[in-house]
Parts: sequence; structure tokens; C-alpha cells
Amino acid sequence: MQNYFVGVDLGTGSAKAVAVNADGKTVAVAQHHYPTNNPKPGYSEQDAERIWQAFVKCVAQITAQLKAAPAAISFSSAMHSIMPVDEHGSAMADAMLWSDSRSADIALRIKASADGEDLYRHTGTAIYAMSPLCKLVWMRENTGTLFKQAHKFISVKEYVWFKLFGVFEVDYSIASATGMFDILELKWYNKALDLAGIKSAKLSAPVNTDHKRYLASTGILPGVNTNTAFIIGASDGCCANLGGNAVGPGVGALTIGTSGAVRVGGSAPVYNYRAMTFNYLLNAHTFISGGAVNNGGAAVNWLLKDFLKIDNITEEAYKTLFNRISTVRPGSDGLVFLPYLYGERAPVWDAKSSGAFININFKHQQQHFLRAALEGICFALNDVLLAVESAESRVTELVISGGFISSPTWVQLLADITGKKLVLLQSEDASAVGAIYLAMQALGMDIKQIVNNEAAHKDVIEPNAAAHALYGKIYPIYKKLYSDIRLSVHQLYDLNN
Repeated sequence: MQNYFVGVDLGTGSAKAVAVNADGKTVAVAQHHYPTNNPKPGYSEQDAERIWQAFVKCVAQITAQLKAAPAAISFSSAMHSIMPVDEHGSAMADAMLWSDSRSADIALRIKASADGEDLYRHTGTAIYAMSPLCKLVWMRENTGTLFKQAHKFISVKEYVWFKLFGVFEVDYSIASATGMFDILELKWYNKALDLAGIKSAKLSAPVNTDHKRYLASTGILPGVNTNTAFIIGASDGCCANLGGNAVGPGVGALTIGTSGAVRVGGSAPVYNYRAMTFNYLLNAHTFISGGAVNNGGAAVNWLLKDFLKIDNITEEAYKTLFNRISTVRPGSDGLVFLPYLYGERAPVWDAKSSGAFININFKHQQQHFLRAALEGICFALNDVLLAVESAESRVTELVISGGFISSPTWVQLLADITGKKLVLLQSEDASAVGAIYLAMQALGMDIKQIVNNEAAHKDVIEPNAAAHALYGKIYPIYKKLYSDIRLSVHQLYDLNN
């Protein structure tokens, strides 16, 4: 096998490796899953060792299939995870994930403080329970001895990197999502560290996203030798923009996986303190700005498994079920879904929020609930898109990625609600591909031709004008509904937590 490059995406539910040749053509794919643990309400944790094992299995599968060592391996990773480790890099507790909400009250306290906006403008990270800054404050106030005994506080990607090289390093991209990294000065922000109750020595050394290392010896990873370059890479969202060629003006990226996000690229941060748009670093000079929602595929999975009681669904049955919703009129015959099952990030920023079906009547059947759920998720993402556009220039085109692209009905529904032209690239995984592009650039390769070839193989989905006009009337109703019930939702949350 000629030189090939591997992008590994350490996602919320699985590690996925994509291998491409020097022309950018996908030659192998591997994926291995791991569980999320929810031992108490608000807790969302993972065993970092399970993530490491999934990564090793992915690399072993790729190298065995291609019968050669890769030229490079680069990383994409989910953001906002954090865990205490000892001096040997061993986890002292499970990693707290982005979806962990136990620091919700702490986030509200910080946001309401005199330092709230200053922290946001320096770090680019929304002040919310997902933020590692808020998680560290929670650890300090609730874990006592564990917090004091920790040698470092690191993310799951840093855990994998340490297992490979024995050094604590974090890329600018993951660091910029901690709420503790100055995105303009490219160093840890002392005011945030003081709030967390730590010194910078408790965190990894920040490096650019093209930073590379080589293994000291063979045998650490199956099929990989000391000539394989390891590039530290970036976060999944930033990699997805690069992998989808969505870093220029007027072009945004929209992803729906477990969660969802809308992102635009540029040379400067895009600040909107009210909507808390994020500003993460793709590299030292490129910002990826936007907003994320908690409830993407996770809400659909809940609906199918727990609400509609459709479990172990086959791929064919899944397609049939989704095709049925095309028989339901846009607007789901008046049924509206607020998709905040796992709290919500942008632009609501309410960890105490919860989901709701509104305006149910006896005519509504299975397909109505499913369509309303998809519409609710798309309305939430449209909410984020409008917030991004209010702080930045208008987006005319959205490059889409994530598991939802396997459903043409869902994709068309998104186009109809946003009113945007959607571009569907035929790549295996935008985040993994973005990591590969970072690796190629780190090794001095020109990726322009590869990106142009990829862009030539795309599908374009246009919105339906009549459906978009109808959704334009429903959206303000959707937007108002949560503010109408918010107080009651909070009272119920407090009673049950």
C-alpha cells in the first residue's frame, strides 16, 4: 500500500478512524464504540481507558487491512471533557463529558458575576455546565481530596496523547474550549485559573494543532512504526469545518450527530455575549465560531427507543419509518417539539431546560411525533444559525455532516426550515477528514487539489419555497413556547433534583 494518512475522531460514542491515500481517496474505515455512564442525574462520564482501547482497535484494524504503516495519524476529538490524573497519566476518576450538567448552578453564578463577560471575551467559551472551567470549580467544591491530589486535569485526547508519548500536551483547539485559555494570547488565562483554584502547572502545555511527534519505539500501537508522524490535531467541530471546506465567507458548517452545531470560520472571533457564540481555534490564526445544541441524534434515539418503544431497529425499518414522515405535512399538523431533553446550550443556555411536545391531539400518530421531533431539532439549530448571523455576516450555504445525512427526509426538512442551500460532501467523516488535512499540512503537503476534488463530488439540496414560508410562521411560535413555560420547568427541575 502506498503512503496513507489516518484521521481518528474520538467522538462521544465511538472512536472512528478514516484512512485516505495521497489523493484523498478513502481506502479504509474502522469504528469501535464505548459507553457513557450516567450514575446520577446530571452526571455524564466515560472511562478514558475504554476510549484508548477503542483507538488502539481502530488503528490495528486499519493497519491490518492495508498491510502497511501509515505516513501519519492525526486526531479529532470531542470537546469539554476533563478528568484528574496522577503523575503517570492514570485516570483518578472517569472523564466528565460535555453533556455533564452537575456544574449548572456554578455556571449561572460565574455568568452573573462581574467577571462573566471578561472571561467569555478572553476565552471564547460559553459560561455553561459543559465548560471545563465550571467542572473544575465543581470538583474543587465537591471532591476535596481528589481535587487536591490530582497531578493534572486533562481531556480524553490528552489522555490518549500521554499514553503514546508520556508528555502532557494539549492542542490550541481543545484548550480553547476549556474556558481557561486566552484565545488571543494563546496561553492559559490567569483570571480563569484563579477562579478554578489551580495554577497553569495543573494543565497541559498548549501547542499548535500541527504539532507532531514520533513514537520512541515500535510495539506501542499495532502496525505503526517510528516513522509514522502523529499530529495532535484539533477539536471535532473545527476539524469538521476544515474537512468540509467551510472556512470561507458566506459558508457555514452544520453537524448533527449525538448533539448538533452551526459553525463559521474566520480570522477573528465572533462575539455575542447574549447568545454566547463560541470561538474555538482551528490553528493559531483561524477561529471557528458558532453555537452548539445538546439535542441532536440523542433526542431521536430517545424518541425511538423510550417514547415510541422501537428498539433494535434495522436499517431498512429505520428508512421505512423516516419515509413515513414525508406523508405528514410540514408543521406536523400543529404538533411542536421542544427538544431540550438533555438541557440546552446555544442560544438558550439553560441546563435546567427539558423537552416537551406541545399541542397534542387525538389525530397525532407515530409519524407525527417523529416529524415534530426532527422539526424541533432543526428549529433549535436555526435558532443558533440566526444568532451566528446576527454577530457575523449572512450565511448563504451550509456544508452538512453527521449521522443525519443518511436520511434524505431529515436533510430536506433542515433545508426547508433554514432556507439555506445545503451542501453534502461525499466524505466518510468530516471531522476525521479535517484531522487528515491537518496532518498533510503539518508534513508540508499542499491540500488545495485534494479539497477541490472533494468539493467537486457533492450533492446540493435546495429548500422548498412553500415549506420554508410555512416554517417561517411556525418558528416564532416555537421560539416563544419555551419562554412561556420556562419558570414552571425550572420549578419541576428543582423539585426533582
